[in-house]
Amino acid sequence: MRVITGTARGRKLKTPEGMDIRPTTDNVKESVFNIIQFDIEGRRVLDLFAGTGQLGIECLSRGAREVVFIDQNREAVKIIRENLKACGFSAPVLQQDALGYLSACAPFDLIFVDPPYDAGLYAPVLERINSVDLLSDGGIIICESRRETAMPELTAPYLLRREYRYGKVKLSVFTKESRA
Repeated sequence: MRVITGTARGRKLKTPEGMDIRPTTDNVKESVFNIIQFDIEGRRVLDLFAGTGQLGIECLSRGAREVVFIDQNREAVKIIRENLKACGFSAPVLQQDALGYLSACAPFDLIFVDPPYDAGLYAPVLERINSVDLLSDGGIIICESRRETAMPELTAPYLLRREYRYGKVKLSVFTKESRA
């Protein structure tokens, strides 16, 4: 697993051995960054259920202003910190419950939501983001799930824009409409 492009291009990232972390495949990661390539530079990013930190690190490599990494697993947090250091980046890495963090944080421009597939966390996390309005105007949420996972309906100004399917994986892209 490597950083695709940017200042850390080609840097190899550590992956856990025998842990319950499911890193995003290279094919899906490339697709994610093709979707959001013009929405990263200078933005504030949240990598929830960060695992190895590869999505947030890719954002830092592409010029994100700030990335916050959240994972409840102690080993995952250790790996994220090691990967950041290997890429020459510094960022907050918090070992914390995602729902708890979402209750007391400032808005983000881009949020990655990639919980363990069978944890039942998509609806509670997305509904919390929606209810406490954690996305900036024009912001984006990217959810990675199993192909058959149904995403919850959110209330305006949050909208499910599009879903992409890559084999067994689905990417759901939500946006927050700008208030004019």
